[in-house]
Amino acid sequence: MTIRQEENQGRQKVFHLIEEAFRDMDHSDHQEQFLVERLRKSEAFIPELSIVAEIGDKIVGHILFTKITIENGSESFDSLALAPVSVKPDFQNKGIGSQLIIFGHLIAKELGHHSVILVGHENYYPKFGYKKCSNFGISFPFDIPEENGMAIELVENGLKNIHGIVKYPKEFEID
Repeated sequence: MTIRQEENQGRQKVFHLIEEAFRDMDHSDHQEQFLVERLRKSEAFIPELSIVAEIGDKIVGHILFTKITIENGSESFDSLALAPVSVKPDFQNKGIGSQLIIFGHLIAKELGHHSVILVGHENYYPKFGYKKCSNFGISFPFDIPEENGMAIELVENGLKNIHGIVKYPKEFEID
């Protein structure tokens, strides 16, 4: 398997992969592929953090990290959102998503990012070092169960003294 930055000519394949990956997910609004399309055209997009997993010449997984901020009054702190992680159904539960997350963290850290925020499954993401956002004094602009809002420090103390509300780019359509 090869993990690499997504290329423009593979975007249509990634669109279909994301659609397929979330088709049978109960917790999905089945719009993740459109979210990725909007984010690619936004100021939040970081090309190096749109990453695919390939087996042979087939794209079997994709992960996207985009810029967000944590707002506290007049203070604003940079962070990243991890959303979504997508793996073709036939390739799920084989560690591809895990490898994409680990590789994405490495690239994000190399690019100088200090933290990642996500909304995800409370039994999956902690194995990568994610902890509840509430542990850091970080909340979301919408209601979610506390255990599903998580953050990771990519560098030691990456979220030290940072607290506030996550502000997503308008492309997430959270209002």
